[in-house]
Amino acid sequence: MIILNLLNGMKSPLVSIITTSLNSSSTILKTIKSVDEQTYKHIEHIFIDGGSKDNTVKIINQNSNRIVKIISEKDRGIYDAMNKGINCSKGDIIGILNSDDKFASNEIIYKIVNSFCKHKCDILYGNINYVNNNDRIIRSWNSSSYKKGSFLYGWHPPHPSLFLNKSVYNFSGLFDLNFKIAADFEFMLRIFTNNLYKKKYLDEIFVNMMIGGASNTLKGIIKGNKEIRLAFRKNKLKPKNFYFIRRYFSKFKDYLK
Repeated sequence: MIILNLLNGMKSPLVSIITTSLNSSSTILKTIKSVDEQTYKHIEHIFIDGGSKDNTVKIINQNSNRIVKIISEKDRGIYDAMNKGINCSKGDIIGILNSDDKFASNEIIYKIVNSFCKHKCDILYGNINYVNNNDRIIRSWNSSSYKKGSFLYGWHPPHPSLFLNKSVYNFSGLFDLNFKIAADFEFMLRIFTNNLYKKKYLDEIFVNMMIGGASNTLKGIIKGNKEIRLAFRKNKLKPKNFYFIRRYFSKFKDYLK
């Protein structure tokens, strides 16, 4: 386990929330409000915008009360934007909240920080809801406690619920930009199979995530599974027991919703 800065006498660790955006003027206000309304006060909100042509950046400037930094420039995609946000963050704990998502409650960051401090963990994750444009819950992704080898059998947590001590990024690196759809999966595979880190599951809904995205299109499902094969190969791991057949059925079920 890595020794966390927040456990060395720091009573109120700083939390960095990174929001990536591109032409997100129709959704980013709810994202901003869900951060601003958190009861936990020690939050910096970092916005990495891909050079929006709409009013996204204007909305951020006019509405965010926790804004620390805005970068608006062309990038190499969402994972490049996330890497930029991580590199310029100053928080002890880092989470990523995309521009069409929002936190499920105003207390969730407080609960996350409390769990980090109580359990002295390096990695914390929970559950998410998938919602439609009207914020109606379509389905929930309830995770579970990590067990050694779980990733090889098809288990992994929802990436939007992942919160890390920054030292995890410092030790294990950032998102691999060779992966266009599954860089989040490869990153989680890399850190969860590293026995150096202490992991903790918090049975709470962290995020209401807008349903959709590149990985949930038919083309994205096929490409995503190809990249996941590469992720296992890169990390010198071999999936077990019809892993990809089960994953295809699961993803196609989501696609048909």
